[in-house]
Formats: sequence, structure tokens, C-alpha cells
Amino acid sequence: MSEAVSLSRFILQQQRKYPEAAGDFTLILEQIAFAAKIISREVNKAGLVNILGSVESKNVHGETQQKLDVYSNEQMVKALDPTGKVCAMASEEIEEMLPVSDKSLEGKYAVVFDPLDGSSNIDVNVSIGTIFGIYKRLDDNDCEKSLLQAGQSLVCAGYVIYGSSTMFVYTTGQGVNGFTLDPSIGEFLLSHPDIKIPEYGKIYSINESNYFRWPKGIQEYVNFIKQHPDRQYTLRWIGSLVADFHRNLLKGGVFLYPEDSKNKNGKLRLVYEANPMAFIVENAGGMATDGRQRILDIKPESLHQRVPLIIGSKYEVEKYLEFREKYG
Repeated sequence: MSEAVSLSRFILQQQRKYPEAAGDFTLILEQIAFAAKIISREVNKAGLVNILGSVESKNVHGETQQKLDVYSNEQMVKALDPTGKVCAMASEEIEEMLPVSDKSLEGKYAVVFDPLDGSSNIDVNVSIGTIFGIYKRLDDNDCEKSLLQAGQSLVCAGYVIYGSSTMFVYTTGQGVNGFTLDPSIGEFLLSHPDIKIPEYGKIYSINESNYFRWPKGIQEYVNFIKQHPDRQYTLRWIGSLVADFHRNLLKGGVFLYPEDSKNKNGKLRLVYEANPMAFIVENAGGMATDGRQRILDIKPESLHQRVPLIIGSKYEVEKYLEFREKYG
């Protein structure tokens, strides 16, 4: 039996490759993993304690907040703020940049996160997740600018999926690795080393109820996929980005949340969702676009900027771009 490699050990092994590293980045990653364990514990006992359902508040996007949204956001902040290694944080649940304690003002990193993606599925026991991205602090004194860098400047991105098992998947730009939580010892163990997304798949993930709101290029693309000459595609749509993305990352395929006549700029958030997932998929050999340009090339103008997202295997994403160029 091969030796189990914990997430902490793996991160430390990677740190040793950089003699100049001070351990700040390692601590941040370990604290995100710690918060994920706590969130996983609460998700797994939801229904047994009073943590399901909504609260009497809405987030910055006007969406009703779930109790677990608020709880997960608190856990991420509590895990990161005391480290003193973070100069700025931003959450999908909070309108402004999150304040950090005074001792964190010299932190070398800025962290963005969606504390509980897919939370509308909480009450029906569908897989949900946490998404995060880490940037190096810019040289100036404006910490918020560090949060508004293009995705290509990420030094790390990852997600945690809370499903039949809890998995922590991340990349620092040199391969994608997945770790599964062993609840008996409370550790994430390396279970999916060097993840590579297949060049093409047989799954497409999109909300087809919006078909008649799409531009012609998107309609024609979906029609092509459904009648593909070489393989039969299967529609799989959970409606939880982390869950849909995770499946397609392992099996191949494409996830699409494009613009439509109702949502001209798409619905997903560039900073908290699209950028981290795009960084992951590119490091696994895939692609991510908004239909016109590479996601990681887009310079955010605001913390909660929305963007269309087409992400997955190269073949399917490249085909999408062909249809958009031809039909619009």
C-alpha cells in the first residue's frame, strides 16, 4: 500500500522548492483547509442542527442568504484574519473589501473567496463548495487594488467540494492536485495527483431552459453538441458551479453559463468564481472564455463584476468560440 500524503505535508514539500519562501503562503493555504474542515462538518450535519434555511438578510447581489452562507463566510474570515499574512480579503457575500485586523496590514497576499457556492441547493442535499483565489500584494499601499488583478496574476486557486466525500483541489500554476478528507483522522490526503482534464468529453452542462434567450451562436453550438457526428453527448446540469465543474474536470466536457437577453453580462462573478476556476482548468490542460476573450485576461473593474463563463475541455470550448464567431 502506498504511503498516504497529507495536504500539509504536500504543501511543505512544495515550499522547500523555493528557498526564499517564508512560509506565509503555506500558512494561508493550511488555514483555508482548516476552515473547509469546519464548514464540511456543519454541512454534513445540516438537518440535524438548526443551520438549514435562510436568514433575514440578502447579500450584495440581492440574493437571500442561507444560514450556511453566513456561517461559511465567518469561518473563512476567522481562519485567515489572525494569520497576519493577508493584507486584504473579499467575499462574494460582502459588498466591500473585508477589513483585516491591524497586524495583517503588512500581509503579502490578498485572498478572494466564495464561501459557499451553490447554497441554493443546501436544503436538498446537493453537492456545494467553497472557491478561493490568492494574489500577491501589489507594491502600492492600496490593498483593494490587489483584489482587482487579472486572473493570470493568481498565485493559487482552488475549491473544496462537499459531496459524498469532501475534496480539496488546488493549483499554484504547476499542476492540479486533489485531496480527499479522511474524517477518521481529520486530514486531507492526496487522492487525485496531477489532474488533467480530457481533451474532449461527452458531457455538456448548461441550463437549457434559457435556450430562447440566447444569441444565435449559442443556440447553434448547443444544437451541434446534441447532434455531434462523432460522439453522443449527455446533458448534466446540477446548477452548482463547483459540482458541475468538478465532474467535468475529471471526466471531460464543458460547463456553460453564457449571457442571455435577461443577463447581458452573465451571472457568475469574475473575481470569486470565474477567475479561480479558469486558473485551475488551464493548469489542468483546459480552457475558459467569456465567449470573446480568455477569462484570465480580463481586468476586473469591481469586486462583484459578472461575466459569462464557458469552461472545460479544449475541444468543446474551441468549438464554442467557432460558433460565436460565425453566428454571434
